[in-house]
Amino acid sequence: MNTVTKTYHHGDLRNALIVGAAEIIEESGSLNFAMADAARRAGVSTAAPYRHFRDRDALLEAVSQLAFYGLGLSVRDAVENTEHGSIEGIIAIGQTYIDYVIRKAAFYDLMWGDAGARSMDADSFDKKASGFYVLVDAVDAYTRKQGLKDIDLLDLAVQLWSMVHGMSAISMSGKLPYFYPDADIPKMLDSSTRIFMEGLKATNNSE
Repeated sequence: MNTVTKTYHHGDLRNALIVGAAEIIEESGSLNFAMADAARRAGVSTAAPYRHFRDRDALLEAVSQLAFYGLGLSVRDAVENTEHGSIEGIIAIGQTYIDYVIRKAAFYDLMWGDAGARSMDADSFDKKASGFYVLVDAVDAYTRKQGLKDIDLLDLAVQLWSMVHGMSAISMSGKLPYFYPDADIPKMLDSSTRIFMEGLKATNNSE
């Protein structure tokens, strides 16, 4: 089972339906499936899903949360293999984000579209499980190690995240080769992050 769907076990019907829907989306590359399809995948009757989800949109919101959870796990695994407080840790998070988003392209609209917005508004959404605060912690550790002062960690993390998200989007579009055939996204992210952080250090030290 792949990175997204292995994060939950089929220990109960609700989770079985979420995993089943996620598997269908990933296999088909499309969000177009019926509740009955998820029910068949979970091995239950077509009426069973409605015990846990009011409709298909509610199930999609739950799958969106699962996709964010999978992203969070991937990011945590990546940063654990780097030195605490290093620039390499921040870069590893960014590269993992890009890799995950591209590999899980079927979930992109589900995470960042309307369903994603609804899932984030739900009480069950765990912001800390999504991976963003792993980046915030890595930025905090880096700035402390570098002796930087008066840093707005959330602001800095969002700036770094925006750069990574933009690179993900342009990679997924398939249009980058028309403008830059030899583009190497991992190398570009590495150099861009280092330049950005060196600029931050220079500005902070001059204040």
